[in-house]
Amino acid sequence: MGKGWSIVALAAIVLAGCASPPLPQKVIKLEIPPAALLYTTFQDHAVLQRDRPIPVWGLAAPGAQVSVTLAGETASATADASGKWHAELALLKAGGPYELTATTGAGQSQTAKDVLVGDVYLCSGQSNMEWPVHLAMHGEADAAGATNANIRLFTVHRFASATPRDSFGAEANWAAVSPASVRDFSAVCYFFGRELQPKAGVPIGLISSIWGGSPIQPWMSREALTKLGGYGPQLDILSDYVTAPDAARAKWQEITAAWWRAHDPNAAWRDPTYDDSAWDEIVPTGSWKDWGVPALKSFDGIVWFRKTVTLSAAQAQGVAQLSLGPIDQADTTWVNGTDVGGSEGWNAERDYTISSGTLHQGKNVIAVGVLGGDGMWGPSDKRTLKLANGTIVKLDTAWRYRISAPARQTGGMPHTPWLKELGLTMLYNGMIAPLGPTPLSGILWYQGESNTNEADRYAPQLRALISDWRHQFGAETPFLIVQLPSYGPAATVPEESDWAQLREAQRRVADEMPHTGLAVTIDLGDRRNLHPVVKQEIGCRLALIAERWIYLQDVVDSGPAPISARRSGHKIAMHFADLAKGFALYGSQRPVGFELCDKAKRCRFVDATLSNDEIDLDAKAIPDAASVRYCWADSPICNVYNSEGLPAVPFELPITAATRRRR
Repeated sequence: MGKGWSIVALAAIVLAGCASPPLPQKVIKLEIPPAALLYTTFQDHAVLQRDRPIPVWGLAAPGAQVSVTLAGETASATADASGKWHAELALLKAGGPYELTATTGAGQSQTAKDVLVGDVYLCSGQSNMEWPVHLAMHGEADAAGATNANIRLFTVHRFASATPRDSFGAEANWAAVSPASVRDFSAVCYFFGRELQPKAGVPIGLISSIWGGSPIQPWMSREALTKLGGYGPQLDILSDYVTAPDAARAKWQEITAAWWRAHDPNAAWRDPTYDDSAWDEIVPTGSWKDWGVPALKSFDGIVWFRKTVTLSAAQAQGVAQLSLGPIDQADTTWVNGTDVGGSEGWNAERDYTISSGTLHQGKNVIAVGVLGGDGMWGPSDKRTLKLANGTIVKLDTAWRYRISAPARQTGGMPHTPWLKELGLTMLYNGMIAPLGPTPLSGILWYQGESNTNEADRYAPQLRALISDWRHQFGAETPFLIVQLPSYGPAATVPEESDWAQLREAQRRVADEMPHTGLAVTIDLGDRRNLHPVVKQEIGCRLALIAERWIYLQDVVDSGPAPISARRSGHKIAMHFADLAKGFALYGSQRPVGFELCDKAKRCRFVDATLSNDEIDLDAKAIPDAASVRYCWADSPICNVYNSEGLPAVPFELPITAATRRRR
């Protein structure tokens, strides 16, 4: 899982302190509120990275001389014309608690107390990384027992920004571990630190910068997205939004309207003259996956809803307001064939103005196209039509609905560039850039659920994000990826799976990029719950990777990982690395979960047998098999582990003699 980290280099950087990665070349402006001499990250209870020069910065009067002291080390700096200063203390070994003090020649002083020097990790991603300790399995008990004073928590609160910020736009604070501070902290992040700290033997600082529901693009800088390609028009509109938001909104409305015309095969369903009498009816509330409709049980894509409202001539006069409540994820809304609006965001309230003259006497048709995974999920009583005369027409009765097309057919609609957790660069600008050149021991990344509708694009996106963050935090910063767990319906026959394809993208990136590890969690998911609660085990598996590749301990950190698939007569011989003392099969005497596919991706399950250190697949039924898939489904059933109880990584591998790159 990743090309070999240089043990010599890591020993030098992480353990011996003989070398340090260069400061990032990317320009990150450093700024803090005027009242603080020290920047926000330098607070009471902070952890600073050991064995590397320690950058310290803040704000003082222009031209002020600033002296910084920590554990007997001193450094000085001069504030520039804007008052910004930046000093660098000599590297320190792990230890503390210390006091970090900054003092100006004019006598201004600020001290951060109870500061430790140890290893600092950044935890980021979406809701499964954000999931708090108290909601994990046995989480309340884990929180109550949180007393390790050598673990510290830094929480970056949610803040989205259309431009890179020099400081945090919302609260950001360090806290010593306690039952109160741990309870709402990231479960995966905390359990990683709890498992790792006693083994590392040094203080551990955990930085949580997370936003549930976020795809990967908001976490990348503008420079990274530009280099990745394909986002130029959206980035240009984002720039327009900063200076002329109304004009940018109008441009974006044109783009989304064009997307619906190009990708929805049933755009005619917005026409008020369309006959919808054969459509099914329902009072939409809650996720459509829970309506008991088989076709919607696991559906992601476009569904249209229509409703007829009869008005008198007097009622139809003037401007009206249409309220639909929250819709997942995007909508296009029409009244009598007129586009009255469209929005995005699973929890964004839909409130649209209906211009005078749009409504008329008699039957009025409201048509709502929804692209998402849950539909019009809000309470039915939130749906109203407020007329110009003040009358409120309730829309809480049955609507007609029909499926238009699955997301796999339509593809995803581009997200509104400035929309909080969905917009381009918005979270990087507000929640990563403000960390500045903070030295790190590693980064933990648990994200991907919000990109499954474009899984074929995820590998280059993930590579770009890793390179982007390493540009800021250090070129060799270890990056630990949590592979997506199982989620969604089980499959009775081989079929394409966006979740499996995204897992494969994560595996390949971890294999190909140096200093990158993969925590496999396929056995920890819940097919009915997007948020599996066994977060302790995920933290432990991440800690195993850190133990082996950052702290150079002799531990098994991975389950069986594919090396090659070779044809031998009527069988395919699979060879694996990371077997520890050998394979372990759970629930059967034979390996379960393998399928063979031809060049056209026609696949079928095949029998497999265990033979010493290889797994042999019966290929008689598919003589032209071109690839092997294992654990390939939204919620696959597979049973191959190693002797240490770690699951084999899901994969798709060509049948060749190619050898997997080893770390």
